[in-house]
Amino acid sequence: MENIKISRAAIEDMETIQQIGRQTFFETFAESNTEADMKKYLDGHFSQEQLSTEVNHPDSRFYIAWEDQSPIGYLKVNTGQAQTELQDENSLEIERIYVLSAYHGKKVGQLLYEKALEVARLLKKSSIWLGVWEENLRAIKFYTRNGFVAFDQHIFKMGDDEQIDIMMKKRL
Repeated sequence: MENIKISRAAIEDMETIQQIGRQTFFETFAESNTEADMKKYLDGHFSQEQLSTEVNHPDSRFYIAWEDQSPIGYLKVNTGQAQTELQDENSLEIERIYVLSAYHGKKVGQLLYEKALEVARLLKKSSIWLGVWEENLRAIKFYTRNGFVAFDQHIFKMGDDEQIDIMMKKRL
């Protein structure tokens, strides 16, 4: 989509990140989780305090996808100590690629993924890794199509529910 622009986010963009994050997470996972678990997760992970900490972390970067003046998705990548699990100095973690459901199938996720690749290459990383819920078949297919392979799994806490994330990695 030629109208899509991706820009690096700053603390001034925190409310935009919060709005997109809450909406896309709800759109994607509410149907598969209890209302209580969803509320607990959204309140904890998308609070202003939590997002402020994340946006200000020196080893994390956020990028927002815009269609004209409307935010339609975002990317969060981590290096060093900001990585949620591996903390491999030679790797970049894609923690989030979130796209509003109205834009699924319109290559916005692919553009955000390509931004992650660009950042990884700029930072001279040898691999990219991520965790994806085992039941999110759409995302697993997307990452597999982009050359990722499963290498492990971990527990993802969704409210009070422990779920399995497949960890996937791509060598650069």
